[in-house]
Amino acid sequence: MNKLTALFATAALAATASIAQARDLGPDEALKLRDAGTIQSFEKLNAAAVAKHPGATVEETELEEEYGRYIYQVELRDAQGVKWDLELDATNGQILKDHQDD
Repeated sequence: MNKLTALFATAALAATASIAQARDLGPDEALKLRDAGTIQSFEKLNAAAVAKHPGATVEETELEEEYGRYIYQVELRDAQGVKWDLELDATNGQILKDHQDD
């Protein structure tokens, strides 16, 4: 029973630690970062995402801070109706992840 309790405690701490490492940024904070030049404009970031899937449209975006790094998440739908999830480094527009959404 003692090992089981320790296992649950370890799992709870790990879950809490991973949650604490990523946080969604609200519109006000995102605009302050953009205006300060910390992150690129949302237009540039969206354009970089669409450049990977020409003709796609942006459906949803989100800015997060993960482990001290600003990550811009973009959901696209291409001309064939396929959904794509992309993650970009918001400071330089580099595409970090690009995968088809199921």
